[in-house]
Amino acid sequence: MSMNIEDPVTEDIARDFNLANLPADYIANPYRYFETLRRIDPVHRMPDGSYFLTRYDDLVSVYRNPKIWSSDKKVEFKPAMGDSPLYEHHTTSLVFRDPPDHTRLRKLFQAAFTPKAIANLEPRIEKLVDGYLDAAEDKGSLDLVEDFAFMLPVEVVCDMLGAPSSERNSIRDWAQAILGGLEPVMTDETREQGSQAVNNFKDFLRDLIKHRRENPTSGESGEVLSALIEAEEDGEKLTELELLHQCIFLLNAGHETTTNMLANGIHELLTNDEQRGKLHKNPQLVESCIEEVLRFDSPIQLNNRRALEDTELGGVSIPQGSQVHLSIGGGNHDPEQFDRPGQFDIERAGNKHLAFGAGVHICAGNSLARTEGRIAYSKLFFRFPELHLSGPVVRSPRVRFKGFSNLPAMIR
Repeated sequence: MSMNIEDPVTEDIARDFNLANLPADYIANPYRYFETLRRIDPVHRMPDGSYFLTRYDDLVSVYRNPKIWSSDKKVEFKPAMGDSPLYEHHTTSLVFRDPPDHTRLRKLFQAAFTPKAIANLEPRIEKLVDGYLDAAEDKGSLDLVEDFAFMLPVEVVCDMLGAPSSERNSIRDWAQAILGGLEPVMTDETREQGSQAVNNFKDFLRDLIKHRRENPTSGESGEVLSALIEAEEDGEKLTELELLHQCIFLLNAGHETTTNMLANGIHELLTNDEQRGKLHKNPQLVESCIEEVLRFDSPIQLNNRRALEDTELGGVSIPQGSQVHLSIGGGNHDPEQFDRPGQFDIERAGNKHLAFGAGVHICAGNSLARTEGRIAYSKLFFRFPELHLSGPVVRSPRVRFKGFSNLPAMIR
């Protein structure tokens, strides 16, 4: 039985739904709110005038029409971030740019995620996973977040940029401070911590870039910083500022969402004996298992867009300038798209989830995340068939990103 049984909230509670003032039980199970909103008010207008979308088809419509729905966040971020380094980062990085600028940056940035680059990383990913599991076997226990789900993607992304793995804890702290600036509610402390993290990241990266310019590599080991430095499209390269912020984005996005994906899936399999048994019986299900994890408990729960003109969604008029919040978790649990959406099923076929978005902004690193997931799940569950949770688990308190702060476990 799944831990995320959909238990709808009452209609009056759903009608008061507001990202700026969420109920205490939202983090534990947001899907019950999405179910009621999708049924009674799928294009839900919140007190600040923005709209919260929970239907799959509405999300796809927005994702696939960047001419109407802008990803640029200068208007939204300016009031809360001001002229801070945090504002500079979030308005320069790839994910918050519109075509044609986004198109140019993505082509340059894609150097980090070519099939060759990912293939070159596979031996390193396997070695890292084996090392974590060796340490767990010696100890008899591990925290599946701190010692596994976090460690793997942050070390991989450090390798990609030639950053020493000794800096992984600093990188995590900086990333969490910067990504904290994307939560629905911004505080002065959040802005200041995020801005300091951006400055620290830029200083760190300037040294890395200087070293790599002086010592370029062929990328055979999976290191891609040289490729980003040299990447050129129609005679244009990344500017120094663009290079710095795309590297910050790579370090942040490259480990935060993958950490959550790994942890969410591990938790679901450890609390669902039936599905875990299916995976043991048929190891080839690991790839469809990853897709179901991404659908069922998406590591990113929210995206946002701004209407560039008066438009309509699901029969609701949306004025120009309005912001819409795309509930990825809501869309991925829409019964019009997914049969039995509240059931975790690693054999699910035709799983066209939206965990990586869609359209021109589909996550550039989705192939790398899937590769890390395939190797991590396969090795973890088949090496430790008696793996089990050994204490209370703690959900991360974030709204935009869904994951766990800890998952204590014993291997036998």
